[in-house]
Amino acid sequence: MTETIPYPTLAEATKVWARIAALSFGGPAGQIAVMHRILAEEKKWVGDGRFLHALNFCMLLPGPEAQQLATYIGWLMHGVRGALVAGGLFILPGILAIMGLSWIYAAFGDVGFISALFFGLKAAVLAIVVQAVFRVGKRALKNDAMRAIAAASFVAIFFLAAPFPLIVALAALIGWGGAKAGIKGFHGGGGHGAVGKSHVEDAATLLGEEHGPLTGEARSGAFRAGLVALVLWLVPVAALVLLAPGSVFTDIATYFSKLAVLTFGGAYAVLAWVAQEAVGTYGWLKPGEMLDGLGMAETTPGPLIMVLQFVGFMGAFREAGWAAPMLAGTLGGLLATWVTFAPCFAWIFLGAPFMEGLRANKALSAALTAVTAAVVGVILNLAVWFALHVVWREVAKVEAGPLSFDIPVMGSIDWMAAALSALAIIAVFRLKLGMAVVLGGAAVLGLALHLVGLA
Repeated sequence: MTETIPYPTLAEATKVWARIAALSFGGPAGQIAVMHRILAEEKKWVGDGRFLHALNFCMLLPGPEAQQLATYIGWLMHGVRGALVAGGLFILPGILAIMGLSWIYAAFGDVGFISALFFGLKAAVLAIVVQAVFRVGKRALKNDAMRAIAAASFVAIFFLAAPFPLIVALAALIGWGGAKAGIKGFHGGGGHGAVGKSHVEDAATLLGEEHGPLTGEARSGAFRAGLVALVLWLVPVAALVLLAPGSVFTDIATYFSKLAVLTFGGAYAVLAWVAQEAVGTYGWLKPGEMLDGLGMAETTPGPLIMVLQFVGFMGAFREAGWAAPMLAGTLGGLLATWVTFAPCFAWIFLGAPFMEGLRANKALSAALTAVTAAVVGVILNLAVWFALHVVWREVAKVEAGPLSFDIPVMGSIDWMAAALSALAIIAVFRLKLGMAVVLGGAAVLGLALHLVGLA
């Protein structure tokens, strides 16, 4: 006998989405797992099949898949209003937390105890990024073809400084072509987030395989909302380009808009590109400060891509030239957040009604699989880049023909940072401690080392 589940009102769903938002730590894998546990297992609002349908669709899109998954299921349950509530609440805690931390960092970042906290966090972040390499690699590199793509991706970005969008495009083309040619090893599947098995049957949930707002009216409403989201994203960017060319705000709007359409693979992957541009090209941040920003994003709820708010804040804080740099930084951070997430809503509203058709395309699925494999190489590059700037105080640039990469200056090793990094790696891999424990413990150790004069 199937249990009857009362359909939740939007107000009831809002409370659940707020709870999910407050628990959305640990990157996309953890966030997706939390959503699955609450929505599929606890509330039985969505079945496994429908949940995975939505997840597979979100993996095809640029941007943070966990936030887009929340937006999609919110739309599935309560239409456009449900999508705005679910997707908006998912990022709201992170916006508030990262903004507050950015103010503190800008005002007191050079104060000893603040620097010491972030000194410890950097070591923990390094361990977490290394763990991400293994997690994504284990899931994505199922055969020699995928392993070859990952290796080529690492070589291209680390040794040749190839831009991330080019790597993504080439991987997608290889996956697409391999599937069309029928080459063994190029097939769809996998994904960015792991979801545990559930014994909940779709038939016992509100939204099984055949349910949801798939009427013509719902489709047209989603399409109109998608167009509005595009306008709200692109019009401010165009206005800045026309009215303030050369402004740091224009640079923030255009650069992060490019990221919004090219950020396949999640925050860890795109951070390698952000590090190249924000640190090397624009000069908004120093290498170590990129780690500080990721530490903030790791310790607060919401998508890890919220680190871009910190990057935008610091860029405007330093480059706007305003008499009130904190105001400039606040606007820069909010602008970066706006152009990062407004497109996410657009992609869901425009694409969700046609999800089934997209998922049925085997070549497109193979392209995604190849991109996921390439992302493993990009994340490995990020881990190496982080290690160089955490464990060593100085790095040297090697230029030899097409090769261009960093190597550590061995005499500049920071033994305290190396020891903290080793402890964090042991805590993550050997002791299997949770992220909050590792980050909190590393921050406390960094502060303790500062108090005794060792950091």
